[in-house]
Amino acid sequence: MSKMSYTLEENSAHRLHLADVETRPAFLRGWERVRHRQAHWAIEMLAEMFGVFFYCYAGVGATAAYVLANALKMTTLASLLTIGFAYALGVVLALVVASGTSGGHFNPAVTVTWVLFKGMPVAKGARYIFAQILGGYLTCLLIYLQYRTLIRDVEGVLIATGTYDAVQFTPAGPAGIFALYAPSPTLGLIFINEFVVDFFIGMVIFTCMDPTNFLAPPVMGPWLVGFAYAVAIWSYSPVGLAANAARDVGGRLAALTIWGSAASGGSYAAIAALTNIPATLLAYVVYQVIFTDSSRVITNAQKEFRAGHLAHMEHRHSVSSRSHLMQPNSPDLEKGTEQRVEHHRH
Repeated sequence: MSKMSYTLEENSAHRLHLADVETRPAFLRGWERVRHRQAHWAIEMLAEMFGVFFYCYAGVGATAAYVLANALKMTTLASLLTIGFAYALGVVLALVVASGTSGGHFNPAVTVTWVLFKGMPVAKGARYIFAQILGGYLTCLLIYLQYRTLIRDVEGVLIATGTYDAVQFTPAGPAGIFALYAPSPTLGLIFINEFVVDFFIGMVIFTCMDPTNFLAPPVMGPWLVGFAYAVAIWSYSPVGLAANAARDVGGRLAALTIWGSAASGGSYAAIAALTNIPATLLAYVVYQVIFTDSSRVITNAQKEFRAGHLAHMEHRHSVSSRSHLMQPNSPDLEKGTEQRVEHHRH
């Protein structure tokens, strides 16, 4: 008997599904059969979009309050501290709300890592990245709509004082809320700052995904990743930091939509959009080489976490009428379940 089938049989004695305790309306039960089969790819894309929405809606909103309040000389509690907390809580909410459906990438760098090292199909990875960037783009446009009156007030002040051209497309200007602009012309140092910080965040992400780490149980993962982002913002965002291509490219496209080509960001745009990808890949390799050890014990919390996803896979195949996959020793079930559990671990 394989390890996977043993886990399925062991888990079957005590699993409890939502369907066992709650009867959903017939149209929702029918929809679930569709979403488990024909629409599953679309549901995963929507989950990635919603995850980026929570992350960006929290962080970019706090940035808007900070930038606009400073420009209008308003008394405000907004600060770099509040922006860091906002992004941290946005990451937590994104992972809590949407990671159970898509695996919780919410970052093209994580998706590229999965394609290169975890066997994620290239087409699926491309769909994820498209959904992530679209989520960032739509979220930034929504935030612009909500802040439109204040943004126009600030632009009026900048025009009246003759500082519009000097300030608008900088971190202190309204466009800087959505698109990132270099705070200094020293692009080499900005690249180093971006790379090291993104490597730091990547190490925390892969630590939280390590099933043998007793100090990082699944329930703590969202908080640890969220506060890694907060530390990065508190400590290094004044130097110039993007940290997530979904937020950066989506925000850049939103700024281009609103203000035109003047919002392009020049050479810095490429650094902001692409640096986190090789940095995250390096973090994965370093963690695997130095910190991963096959002899370590998987924690009880991780066993429960993985068993839950195994039971979900078994039940999902059942309601989708795929009876041939329900045999305990089915190679297809074992392969698909292993991939799904690995996909959801972070």
